[in-house]
Parts: sequence; structure tokens; C-alpha cells
Amino acid sequence: MKIDGRKHDHKTLETIRKMAIRRIREGEKPSAVIKSYGLCRTSIYRWMRAAKAGGLKALDSRQHPGPVPKLTDKQKQQVRRWICGNDPRQYGFDFGLWTRRIVAEMIQRKFKKTLSFTSVGRLLAELRITPQKPLRRAYERDPQAVEKWKTVDYPKLKKRAKRRGADIFFLDEAGIRSDAPLQRTWGAKGQTPIVKTSGQRQSVSAISAVTARGEFWYSVYTGRLNATRFVEFLKHFMRHRRRPVFLVVDGLPAHKAKFVAAYVQSLKGKLELHFLPGYAPDLNPDEFVWNHLRHHGTTKTPLRKNESLRRRVEENLAAIKRSPKLVSSFFHAKSVAYTMY
Repeated sequence: MKIDGRKHDHKTLETIRKMAIRRIREGEKPSAVIKSYGLCRTSIYRWMRAAKAGGLKALDSRQHPGPVPKLTDKQKQQVRRWICGNDPRQYGFDFGLWTRRIVAEMIQRKFKKTLSFTSVGRLLAELRITPQKPLRRAYERDPQAVEKWKTVDYPKLKKRAKRRGADIFFLDEAGIRSDAPLQRTWGAKGQTPIVKTSGQRQSVSAISAVTARGEFWYSVYTGRLNATRFVEFLKHFMRHRRRPVFLVVDGLPAHKAKFVAAYVQSLKGKLELHFLPGYAPDLNPDEFVWNHLRHHGTTKTPLRKNESLRRRVEENLAAIKRSPKLVSSFFHAKSVAYTMY
């Protein structure tokens, strides 16, 4: 009967290894020796190679110190603060839900330490952070700030825009994947339908801006949005514009960076950035661009074999641009109707 060597302590295994080698040196066959201990046959030859190279000393048990903690207690609490009360998009990610990959990337970025996904999972368990289905609105949302934006801040902004002859654009970004979760389909009761997918996994990001008059601007890109890239988009967006622009955006760090502020200031009033209240994406009419894409564009019709997701997204956005009435309709949704008063 074979014995599981993992059930022996290190000292016992060391004794077995040395006794086995001594018996072989005295003339016994390796196969018979290892069989008498009930251990795996390959072990004896590994021990023989080690003893030949380094003598019996090479068979000593090695000290196995406990794992060195990757993060200090202070850093662990910092990780907890990132996750509890914040959105990955606030740190420059395109995805709004925390995953082990994103946490690992944040740890690498902030602390210059590499943790495996398994280690991240253990860390989150230690911090009593569990996977949960999120509510549509984060608890950090400030109802008073939302109401103030609707009834005070935005009406003032609208009056200023009228006095200055400025256009008000609402801007937003989104990540788009070719393997987005499937929606519902019909099938015989009790028989779950199987939908074959192309196996393609592509992802792109897009940025767009809309006005209540139906104007629409967009750009498709890959990679993460940072301050430098956002300024590039702003330069492209502002090209050939004769009227001042009041651009309403969310509180993404890339939007609030000093580099961005310096660029806006360099335009000497031709562009102003105005920020929505935190955790209130429903106040942004541009959100309906991505809602339209989900229900009528990329995720509604799967990619054909070898089809480019980027090209599909660009076609979908170009179709929206050709329909000012569609863009204007985004401003009549209940959550953004305040923009029309």
C-alpha cells in the first residue's frame, strides 16, 4: 500500500530518505527499498541523484519559512479603501466592477508588488470583501448634490451658455467587448438553448459627446484613458469649433488631471469643463448612446467570423451621428429631462 508522503513531517521524511540511500549503498535494489516504505517509485531515484551530487547532507530537510506578507497592514487597508466606496473607473479603468485582475493591477501600480489572482482572492477574504451583485446606484451617491445639480447648477450653466453663445455637450466613455454577456432567447420549456459563439474576444473603447440639438461627436480607441489621451480627444473635439463649448463630464481622474486643466486654460475660455455629481451616471444623456449600442448594435448582433469589433462599433456610432433626432431623443428620457427645462 502506498503512503502519502505529505502526511509525514519533514524530519520523518528526512530519516526515510537517508535510510533508503544507506540500504541501496549496502546492496539492496532501489525498487525494493522504496516499496518497503510504500512511497512513490520515482522518489528513490530523485533521492539517489541528490545524494550522488551532494552526499547525505543533500537529503536534509529544508527550512520552509512561512510566506512573507506581500503587503503591510497599512497597504491592506489602502486596498480596502479603494474597493469600499470607489469605482475602478475613478482610477482610470474602463470597467466599472472590481475584479481580482483590476485589484492586482492597482497593487502593482501603487505598491510595485505583484500578487497572483489567488493571492488577491485570499487578501480580499482577509479584508472581509466578498463578490456581490451591485446595486444600480452606489450608496455614496449624494441625493442633495444630485438635486442641486438639477435645480440650481445646471440651470445656471444653461443661462451662462445662452449669454455667451456656447454649446453644452455631455461627454462619456465606455468599454465594449465582443464577448459581452448574452441576453435572453426563446426555447422549448425545460431545454436550455445553446448558442454557439464565434470564439472571438475583442475589446475597444469609445468616447462620445452629445447635445440636445442632436449634435454627436465620437472617437474609438484601444487601451486605457489617461490625461494625455483625454487632451488628445479634446483637441480633436474642439477642432474647427467657432462657438465656446461647456463640456459636462463625470469625475474620472483623467478628466480632473492638472494636465487637462492646463490645456483647458490655454484655450482662454473657449472650452469649459463642468462636473456631474459623483455616482450619478443617470444624469448624463450620453449614457443613452451606450444603452442604444447594447440594445441595437454590437451586443445585439454577434460579430461574424473574422469581423473587426472596432469597425462594427465605428459603423454603429456613425449611424447614430446620421440621426440627429435619435440623439435629441436621449435628452427626453426621464432621468435627464431636467436638461430640457
